[in-house]
Amino acid sequence: MKKLPQIDRFEIRLSGTGGQGLITLGRMLGYALAMGHGYYATQTQSYGPEARGGSSRADVVVSSKPISYPKTENLDLLVALSQQACNSYYHYMKRSGILLVDSQLVQQPPTNVYLGLPFTEMATKKIGNPMALNTIVLGAVTHLLPFADVKAMRSALLENLPQKIHEVNLKAFNLGLKQARQTFGDASGLWQMVEAEAESEADFSD
Repeated sequence: MKKLPQIDRFEIRLSGTGGQGLITLGRMLGYALAMGHGYYATQTQSYGPEARGGSSRADVVVSSKPISYPKTENLDLLVALSQQACNSYYHYMKRSGILLVDSQLVQQPPTNVYLGLPFTEMATKKIGNPMALNTIVLGAVTHLLPFADVKAMRSALLENLPQKIHEVNLKAFNLGLKQARQTFGDASGLWQMVEAEAESEADFSD
């Protein structure tokens, strides 16, 4: 694995509804960044009273240094897999943050600047298993995180899942990774673009 980029603090929120596997996704992502990459990482979670269909979110904070406060405050990356989650959490994003949505379930994003993939449809039609939704999202997020190593993420995925479902989840991860690469292009270029736009907005407001 190549030398890791230095991260001061990077905040991720994975949000949607119960039954989408977001808590598991948050745990896998936090584990991968900590154990697979060597970063400091914290993972917190919250979900509504309904086990399925209620609100659900998992937050991950990652840094090259010890993390003094484990909860998210200003999101660098918001993943929203429902319209309600998108509406509720968008205002927690940094100006230089990236919004990633399920393009079928979030049909009215609160901004024109966002990224979208039909994650739920991909899980159902291309993988043939709705439960693979969260692993598809993990693949897409891996592409978007400029400090994520693909091999380390795959290894962490397998370490956290029973062997009997390794094959379907590897297929799902690779699908999410491939679709994100094809649809969004170079990830580092995306972050440079949103940072430049944020600086431009800040100068204009001043």
